[in-house]
Amino acid sequence: MDREEIKSTTETSKVVSVSDITRQIKQSLEQRFARVWVQGEVSNFKRHTSGHLYFTLKDEGAQISAAMWRSRAANLLFLPEDGMKVIAPGAITVYPPRGNYQMDVDQLTPVGIGELQIAFERLKRKLSAEGLFDESRKRLLPKFPERIGVITSETGAALQDIRTVLSRRFPAVELILIPVRVQGAGASDEISRALRDMNRYGRVDIIIVGRGGGSLEDLWAFNEEIVARAIAASRIPVVSAVGHEIDFTIADFVADLRAPTPSAAAEMVVPDRAELLELIRNYEYTMRQGALQLIDGHRERVQSLLSSYAFNRPKDIVREYAQRLDELARVQDMKARHLFEQAQRAHESLHKRLSGLGSESILKRGYAIVRRGESVITRAEHLRHEDEATIQFQDGSVTAKVQ
Repeated sequence: MDREEIKSTTETSKVVSVSDITRQIKQSLEQRFARVWVQGEVSNFKRHTSGHLYFTLKDEGAQISAAMWRSRAANLLFLPEDGMKVIAPGAITVYPPRGNYQMDVDQLTPVGIGELQIAFERLKRKLSAEGLFDESRKRLLPKFPERIGVITSETGAALQDIRTVLSRRFPAVELILIPVRVQGAGASDEISRALRDMNRYGRVDIIIVGRGGGSLEDLWAFNEEIVARAIAASRIPVVSAVGHEIDFTIADFVADLRAPTPSAAAEMVVPDRAELLELIRNYEYTMRQGALQLIDGHRERVQSLLSSYAFNRPKDIVREYAQRLDELARVQDMKARHLFEQAQRAHESLHKRLSGLGSESILKRGYAIVRRGESVITRAEHLRHEDEATIQFQDGSVTAKVQ
C-alpha cells in the first residue's frame, strides 16, 4: 500500500456522524462549563405558556441563547424585560436538534439594585395609573378592633414585636395569624393567598401584612403585582408593615395605611389601654365638674329668683291682701258689734214698750180686766143681765154679777 492510500485510509477512519460529533461537543462543553456566571443584557425575552422563559444574553461583541425552566422561573423576584442587565448563573448546554449551544439558567440577578428599582418604578407607575394608590380608596381603621389578622412569618421577629406591643397596649384584642414565607420562592403567592383566606374568614377587623427589615431583594415579595392586587381586593382594611422606616414597597402604596415597622403597625391599630383609662378618668372628672358647675349655676339662679322683686312681689301682694282681710274682718267685727248693740238697745226699748203695754202695767195704772169664763170682755154689750164676770185688778180679782 502506497503512502497516498495509507493517508486516505487514515483520514477516512476519522469520519463521524453529525450526531456523534454533536454529542462529543455537548459532552466537552457541558463538562468544561458545568457552572458559569454570565453577565449580559436581556433581549428577545419570551414567556412560554408552559411557564418556561426564553431569552438572549448579549453584550457589545456576542450573544448566547438562554432558557430558564418553569420550576426555576417561579423563584424569580422579578419578571425580566428586554434591555435589563443581569447576572445569570447556570450551565452551558448543547441542543442537539438544532446543533446550537445555549445556557441553562438557574437564577437571574439584576446587575446592582438599579434594575430592581426600575422594575419597582414600572409596577408603581402601572398600578398608580389604575388608581390603586388613590386616597379615595383608603379606608379608616376601626378605633377599637376586637380581632386583628396578621400575615407574616411564624418564626420572624415581626410577629413577636406585634404580639408584644398588642399585649402591652390593648391586651383584650385577639390576634389571628396566617403564617407565610416572606421572602424567596413562592412568598408572594403565599402572601396573596393568605390575604384572600383572611377575607374569606372574615372575622377580623384589621389585617396587618408585613415582615422585618432586609435588603431590597429580601423585601421583593411585597413589590409583586399579585400581592398588590390582593391587598387592593381586600374587603378588610389592610395595614402594610414591611421593613424599616426607610423601606417602601408597592404594598405600602396600595394598603389603607402604611406603618414604618411591624411594631409601629401594632401601635397604630389599637389604642393604648393606659391612655384610654386616663381619658375615661378625665371625661369622668370633666363631666362631674360640669355637673357641679351646672348645679351651682342653677342654685345661684334659683337664689337670685327667690330674692328678686318679681318673685317676691306675689308674696307681698298676698301679705297685703291678708292685711286687708284682717282690716276688713276688724271693720266687720266692729260693725257687727255696733249692729248688735243697736239691736240690743232696740230690743230693750221694745221690751220696755211691750212691758208698758202688758196687762200688769195696765192694771197698775188703775185699769181692770173683765172676763166671762176664759173670754175677755172688751165691750159692755157683750154682757147680759145676770151674767157672772170676773174682774181682775192689780192686786187680785173679784166675781161680779150683772144686774
